[in-house]
Amino acid sequence: MSMPKVFLLKPGSILRDESGRILDARSSVTLIVSGSRRMVADTGQVGEGEQILCALEELDLTPEDIDLIINTHSHPDHCGNNHLFSGAEVLTPEEGETIAPGVRVMETPGHTMDSISLVATCVGEKMRIVVAGDALPTLGNFQKDLPPAFHVDRDLAIASMKRIIGAADVVVPGHDRPFFVKTGEYAEFLERRSAEYPLPD
Repeated sequence: MSMPKVFLLKPGSILRDESGRILDARSSVTLIVSGSRRMVADTGQVGEGEQILCALEELDLTPEDIDLIINTHSHPDHCGNNHLFSGAEVLTPEEGETIAPGVRVMETPGHTMDSISLVATCVGEKMRIVVAGDALPTLGNFQKDLPPAFHVDRDLAIASMKRIIGAADVVVPGHDRPFFVKTGEYAEFLERRSAEYPLPD
């Protein structure tokens, strides 16, 4: 069985003013290829379509090649370009559901009650990459052990962050670049279209 491959199509970002108020928030957009399935996890903000399409083109893919869309939650900065993939099925999977070989769903509520994460087990089952959405929005949240600033249930948000960290070797956060859990360093290999996956120690 071939293991999933994960590609960052667009990193997430967040811009705050001096008081910490959010001025602009744009989600990560992630491609997971597993067996014959090609899925996009979150589709970003309206207006980012060209950037996403260019990233797909670098992988010799078009929107018509995408089978599935999974939104980690329903906020508009995470599903604003679902329309680009008009032939894809939009899934709302549940806890533990396997949606492709090596790719399963983990419910991670707290930021919103419908928040989910995707766990892709890669590199001969030696690396787990978790696409976390806003359940773990930035490297800073991980380093400071802080839940997302916007949450509907703080205790659930903290529990979901711990669950993600416990499941992941690499996290693709909702509003930052992917990072290694063990070192806290950015996982730049996901940002290179042809890079080999590093084997974890």
